Order: sequence, then structure tokens, then C-alpha cells
Amino acid sequence: MSGLNASEGRELADKYAALQELLRGWESVLVAFSGGVDSALALRAAVLTLGPGRVLAVTGRSPAVPESDIAGAADLAAELGARHIWLDTEEFTDENYVSNPTNRCYHCKTELYGQLAPLARREGLAVVINGVNVDDLGDYRPGLQAAGEHDVRAPLAECGLRKVDVRALAAQLDVPIHDKPAAPCLSSRVQYGERITPEKLRRIDKAEQYLRARGFRELRVRHHDTLARIEVPADEIARFADESLRAEIVEHFRRLGYQYVTLDLLGFRTGSMNEVLLGAGFAGGDVDG
Repeated sequence: MSGLNASEGRELADKYAALQELLRGWESVLVAFSGGVDSALALRAAVLTLGPGRVLAVTGRSPAVPESDIAGAADLAAELGARHIWLDTEEFTDENYVSNPTNRCYHCKTELYGQLAPLARREGLAVVINGVNVDDLGDYRPGLQAAGEHDVRAPLAECGLRKVDVRALAAQLDVPIHDKPAAPCLSSRVQYGERITPEKLRRIDKAEQYLRARGFRELRVRHHDTLARIEVPADEIARFADESLRAEIVEHFRRLGYQYVTLDLLGFRTGSMNEVLLGAGFAGGDVDG
């Protein structure tokens, strides 16, 4: 496989073979399809292994999903050869979710998987699967509990695929977003304990879209009430030395409703909101990022 040495190529080929064998054993699947690279690989592998008639991609739609992901999910599923439907989720009616406790993701995934299981039965599909990979298992991910409670399988993780494997295999299988940065749910940007509202999430989404339009590819805008904390990779922090760029960003963020705009000097890292839970030395991610 391109970009891998012979040993790595064989190992990845073995993992893909195991993935295909697992999928064949299930015969048909409903894929919880977020539009990210992990679920896109799970979907692509399922279509290639089982055929499009035995696979359904379902994307949850709510204010917590970035606008760009909603816009592209159906087209991406079609490009991957799968039938696709939208599912409107109702986590914003659940006080356990909108109050934003540390296990917020559990309540979100409970809502999603609680709808996917009966949908799979109605569609005559044997198993609901997600895009969780091995690296995810070592992070703080309350959503994994919800998956277990609803019998949702994680074929990528079960076959030993790590994030680096996911991207390599996705490229090999012509998944067009194989190098796409993670785009987790917008609620993950809000500090724990601060109530989540659609208005706040729209503000975060617009702020991140603004930075992407200025060439920042991997980033987060963390929401702390009236303060926006920007995370970009450490090697891009120097760009903020440009006074005109800083002034542009501050002006735009203030128009969005932020009073203070800060740059995190530690740089981009997934799951930084969890550092308050696990200590400042924590370098892992969470289900949202």
C-alpha cells in the first residue's frame, strides 16, 4: 500500500481482510455515518464487502453538527456508493445533555443509538456499526458506554485499526476525505457546566469557518462564556504575529458576540476541555475533540 513499507503494508492488508471477514459475518449493516474519515472508511469497506443493497448510511442531524458536515454528508455517502438517510436527533430536549455535564456525550449517543437500533430493524439490517478505532478506546469517551448499551459494534477497533491505519486504508480505498481533519460535534467546544444552546453552537461554527477561510485547516474555537480560546497547531501560532490578521479576527469574533479573544499557546490538541478533569498534563482526546 502506498506510503507504507512492506511490513506495514502486509499488516494493514491483514487488518482489512479481518474487517471484511467481520462484515461478511454480519451480512448487512447500518452505519452511523458522521461524515468523518473513520465512519467513511467503515461505510466504504461495508459497501465494497457486502454490496450497496446491504448497507445504509444514517447521519444524525442537529444544531451540534457543523454546517459544513451537514452540507456534505449525503454527497459523500453517494460517492462512497451507499444509500443515505438523515435522522433528526433530539438531544436538545434532554436536560441531561444541554446542562453539559462531563458525560454529555453519553446522553447524545444514547439519543442517536436509541433511534438507530429500531431503524435498523425496520430496514432489515442485522447490525449497527460506528467508526470508532483503537486509538479512541484509550480516551475519555462516555459515548462508548452508550454504544455498548445499544449493541453498536465498532469493526475498525475490533480489527485493530488505529487512526494512522484508518487514513492509510481510506486512501487505498479511494475515500476522498482520507486526510480530512477531525470535525467533532460543536458541543465539545463548550466548557463543561456551561449550558449548551443552538445559538452558542452557531457562533462557534461561524468562528471556525472564518478561521478556515483564512487558511487554518486544523483548529478549534473553545467557548468559555464571553471568551473564545483559539487552538491551532503549534507551527501555525506564529501567524498571529501579523497585526492585521489579529485585528481582523478580533473584530469578527466580537461581532459574533465574544468579548475576549485568546490564543492557546499550547497549540491544537484534541480533547483539551478534558484537561480540567484529568489534569493539565493530559494529552489525549475525547469523543468530540
